Amino acid sequence: MKEEINELISKKEISDKIDEIAEQINRDYAGKKVTLLCILKGSVFFTCELAKRLTVPVEFEFMTVSSYGDGIVSSGAIRIVEDDELEIRGDDVLVIEDIVDTGSTLSFLLSTLAKRGPASLKLCALLDKPSRRVKEVDVDYVGFEIPDKFVVGFGMDYAQKYRNLDYIGELIIKED
Repeated sequence: MKEEINELISKKEISDKIDEIAEQINRDYAGKKVTLLCILKGSVFFTCELAKRLTVPVEFEFMTVSSYGDGIVSSGAIRIVEDDELEIRGDDVLVIEDIVDTGSTLSFLLSTLAKRGPASLKLCALLDKPSRRVKEVDVDYVGFEIPDKFVVGFGMDYAQKYRNLDYIGELIIKED
């Protein structure tokens, strides 16, 4: 099998969009401290770039949630891998995700987090793929809406490859 990547969103487009999202977050959280909850591993690039542009005070938390494994289709089995009973009671929490796809994982995660009593709980995603939605999820801050394509780069991977690309591309797997 041969893997090919076609660029969908350039490095500059990503940077410009993160600037826009950061401006909105700075307005919405003015005078508050926000806890950025980075969903590992895919959203680490996005979280770091976003945090550098925020002027409001931030704290970082990290969580690993998975439903993909090494495939290109969600397994449907949602696992919270790293949690350590995250303490967010009374905090303004902004969950940072790389992509919202079916909504199943994020619906489960947001429901779980809401039970921990945050002052507010919002979702920020670099990419949104609404055509694949099976569970409704409100995304408060969205970078790009994309079609139903499997994407890699800027933190997103295929079997742990391509995370380090500075753009987002569609992964195409061709039989030899």
